Amino acid sequence: MPKVVRVGGACLNQIPMDWDNNLSNITKAIHQAKAEDIEILCLPELCITGYGCEDMFLSDWLANKALEKLQEVLPHTDGIAVTVGLPINLNGIHLNTTCFIANQEIKGFYIKQKLANDGVHYEPRWFTPWVPGEVIDFEIEGKKYPFGHITIDYKDLKIGFEICEDAWREDRPGCHLINKDVDLILNPSASHFAFGKADFRENLVIKSSELLNCVYVYTNLLGNEAGRMIYDGDILIAQKGELKGKNARLSFKDFKTLSCEVHFEDSKSTEVNIRPDSHDQNVEFGKAAPLALFDYMRKSKSKGFVLSLSGGADSSSIAVLVAQAVKLGLDELGSEVLSQKLGIEISPSESYKEIVNKLFHTAYQGTKNSSEDTLNSARSLAESLGANFYHWTIDDEVEAYSKSIEKVLGRSLSWETDDIAMQNIQARARSPIIWMLTNIKKCLLLSTSNRSEGDVGYATMDGDTSGSISPIAAVDKDFILKWLVYAEKELGYTGLSYVNNLTPTAELRPQDQHQTDEQDLMPYAVLVDIEHKAVRDKKSPVEVYDRLKGKWPDHVILKQWITKFFRLWSINQWKRERIAPSFHLDDFNVDPRTWCRFPILSSGFTEELKELDKQP
Repeated sequence: MPKVVRVGGACLNQIPMDWDNNLSNITKAIHQAKAEDIEILCLPELCITGYGCEDMFLSDWLANKALEKLQEVLPHTDGIAVTVGLPINLNGIHLNTTCFIANQEIKGFYIKQKLANDGVHYEPRWFTPWVPGEVIDFEIEGKKYPFGHITIDYKDLKIGFEICEDAWREDRPGCHLINKDVDLILNPSASHFAFGKADFRENLVIKSSELLNCVYVYTNLLGNEAGRMIYDGDILIAQKGELKGKNARLSFKDFKTLSCEVHFEDSKSTEVNIRPDSHDQNVEFGKAAPLALFDYMRKSKSKGFVLSLSGGADSSSIAVLVAQAVKLGLDELGSEVLSQKLGIEISPSESYKEIVNKLFHTAYQGTKNSSEDTLNSARSLAESLGANFYHWTIDDEVEAYSKSIEKVLGRSLSWETDDIAMQNIQARARSPIIWMLTNIKKCLLLSTSNRSEGDVGYATMDGDTSGSISPIAAVDKDFILKWLVYAEKELGYTGLSYVNNLTPTAELRPQDQHQTDEQDLMPYAVLVDIEHKAVRDKKSPVEVYDRLKGKWPDHVILKQWITKFFRLWSINQWKRERIAPSFHLDDFNVDPRTWCRFPILSSGFTEELKELDKQP
């Protein structure tokens, strides 16, 4: 008989060590899969514990508890085969495994061989890679199971496995002799979201199915699992070089399933189930960041968000992301489920703007250096989103601080001698009162720093960097400016019309000085070009110059910009160490706790910048 089997995956929105949440999602996904007649179901990597347990993976109790919870999954697997990911400790060695269960019986454990150790990943800190081809016995309650680099015979199919990073390496487990003639490879993954990654991942799955001459099923985690990483819930099914199944990513649901009826001996007869999904960077940002905010709020048990809304680009983009989180959540989940998730009362008739009003509080904190333009921008945007809007000034606080220090120093402060201090005290004076509002409302304070500011320290520590989370710290200012135009025109946020017509400025110097961000720094497009070469690609000042001098023809000014970037980058590492937790969104970021580590104290590229100065 021809081998025809419905295979699929289920992405899950898990929480580290939240056993009730994680097992609920696992079992609900299994029952949904059975209702859809799925016969073989792939669940994501480490889905019992959550992928983001970090150093808790080094404990004994976590793996022991996960093994206990695995037993609770078994009764739900009657009539279906399922992969379930969990850590296992074997004689003091910590292993990342997936268990293949069929009809309430454990059939074996596959162990991850290639551990991710780049970018945001530090898996070798927690796990030991398995030896290719090695299989041993693993005993649970007196019964032994195959454990290691296994294949499983099930439903007349030979089934192999890879776990996430396994597939990204040239010497991958799928190419090992043990996987020769496999019909199906299941890949449970925890692959973080980044712009442009979906295309690469999709191509990887298609090529894997061609290279290994099999059906390849890939399933990712979903949502903001542990605080910083976002998972897009990708489910991909490919057969012998052709994409057969693809999920719509970045869902607000607890889980989603996707499947295809696969004809293993006739790929042309296999069902095609490809859902609409955009890989456009503007679309992705407008879904990924709101999903991250939504999950962060509900998982932290917070009551909403507070934002110091300056009327400028950064805070305006964050305000739209909050509104977008509510709008997308309401559209996909409905008012009843949204009410349960957010812990607030929502009636079926309420619009997303009315819901935004219940959980989003904004404040414009002006000074004598602020303009009517930014006040109008902030007020107009807040009102258009439905957010609460407060307006107060902080001149009295700034004056009190200034007089206190003038008394101690025995002199008056001036813009000629004390420029930075006089700018920073305004930003810092805003922090205590916005934190006070945040505490009163039992909310999360949103920090407004972007990646470009993080690069060069163009932010006031304990001022505009204050916050519980920093939603846009992983994207550059040039992208933010372009995305705001997209959000106004394509997403319908017409309240952005004011900010999209303003020149970015900190508004910390007197208005007659006409302060702008790009005059203080350099053109944002140049800053981004230098950043990509210097930070992402790890190039020296001279190497950055060689790669950019054709694009930016004024060589003298270009060298000045590069010198300024490297000097500011070096002296501001301490600020990056203190940026509030941020979401990883691009293919790199400057958060030293995830992607980019740099010494707080260094030479500041002194010799390298002298070499740059000699370049023609």
